[in-house]
Amino acid sequence: MKAVFVSYDQAHADEIQRALGHIQQRGFTLWEQTQGRGSVNGDPHLNSHAWPSNNASLLSFMDDQKVAPFLDLLRKLDADRPMLGLRAFVLPVEDAM
Repeated sequence: MKAVFVSYDQAHADEIQRALGHIQQRGFTLWEQTQGRGSVNGDPHLNSHAWPSNNASLLSFMDDQKVAPFLDLLRKLDADRPMLGLRAFVLPVEDAM
């Protein structure tokens, strides 16, 4: 099992939900409004007058075999609209209940 954390421009919201559905991943936790600035490039998403865009973030615990197909869908989405911002991180899950 892996934990997949995704932070993305809110404009990607529908596509992220479709990607979860495509891999038949039911469970996730969603934060609809998160702010931040990428570590490499792109504009900040701070929900302010100067930087009005906003992010959303999602955390999903999924079976190992679902991770690669999900990341492939996210990579395609990011490649289609690179200036919006989308990042995903995969972490091991040591224990769960």
